[in-house]
Amino acid sequence: MRAALVGIDFGQGDFAASVEELQLLARSAGADPITTITAKRAAPDAAYFVGSGKADEIGLAVLDHGIEIVIFNHALSPAQQRNLEKRLNIRVLDRTSLILDIFAQRAASHEGKLQVELAQLQHLATRLIRGWTHLERQKGGIGLRGPGETQLETDRRLIGERVKALRARLDKLRKQHETQRRSRGRSQTFSVSLVGYTNAGKSTLFNALTKAGVYVADQLFATLDTTSRRVYMGQEVGNVVVSDTVGFVRELPHQLVAAFRATLEETIHADLLLHVVDASSPVRMEQIEQVNLVLKEIGADHIPQILVWNKIDAAELEPSVERDEYDKISRVFLSARTGAGLDLMRGAIVEWAKQAPGARLQQAYDCGDGETVEVAAEAVEATDAEDVTAAASSPTLTQVGSH
Repeated sequence: MRAALVGIDFGQGDFAASVEELQLLARSAGADPITTITAKRAAPDAAYFVGSGKADEIGLAVLDHGIEIVIFNHALSPAQQRNLEKRLNIRVLDRTSLILDIFAQRAASHEGKLQVELAQLQHLATRLIRGWTHLERQKGGIGLRGPGETQLETDRRLIGERVKALRARLDKLRKQHETQRRSRGRSQTFSVSLVGYTNAGKSTLFNALTKAGVYVADQLFATLDTTSRRVYMGQEVGNVVVSDTVGFVRELPHQLVAAFRATLEETIHADLLLHVVDASSPVRMEQIEQVNLVLKEIGADHIPQILVWNKIDAAELEPSVERDEYDKISRVFLSARTGAGLDLMRGAIVEWAKQAPGARLQQAYDCGDGETVEVAAEAVEATDAEDVTAAASSPTLTQVGSH
């Protein structure tokens, strides 16, 4: 689909990087960006967002290039979107709708599809007047008053009922996740969540740490569903749960943050966040800020972080570790693709797990019958098979399976 991209510079942030990201988003949605139209304004125009003159310029570009869709790098109000479509005689999409469309394409799991549908319906509810074009045939007059309003109210009621049903199903899934987290909490398993800007390399790092084989692609929002794996980190720590989460982006729609709360709650309950950063990106500091804003919105800003500077091979940096004023590891420089620095990352996780307040470090022992058990280090100091077997009846022990 041939697309025209529109970006307005309001003098905030790196405008060029924002436009480049819009191009990546458009391609991720399946559009072919033919032309990009930019302008500078102090504030958005109330009617057209860009002003009537710039709207006419967009209209000429649509005719000249055979454009099929116009995509704005901003959130448009329902009135602005409607006015632009009438003036340009073409479909207009804003940034929120574009991201929702990408999520709808990428959602693979049942839960992911439910979350995307909920976000789409919440967004559609504000734009019913443009989403139901059959209402335009309803005119006023004797015997004709009221049907349009009645249809609109019916649409709202149907959407409301569907939203209610989706929320109920997601609440049920959220309770299942909570049960799983409580189970991990009882065994005092240290949990780590990977967060970061989309396409920073979270899934590649997740695969490198866990050998999980989750889908990886050089595109925005390649991963939507949270994937968790247990990783054995040695006798001192035992098993650690590592989770890969959905990537963030600047101006992530609030509907998505709300709808994906069940997925993002894995981040809220983590003991440690690995904040993955694309070290080769010229706007990495702005991306870090955007991720931290989303973490604050979901209530995860209090969780300890390690900044993981990924893609050091592209940035021509060396694997290394940096510590803060309290001598805790605060940054790890690595390349998840080449494997350089992965040993430093594992060492950092082990160090944080050992220092976690109240953590009962797990030790793994071979019982001799082909099974492995985890025993809380503070509860068991036995080294022979008889002591371990006796400890196996303790409520502090969690069986983790066989070899």
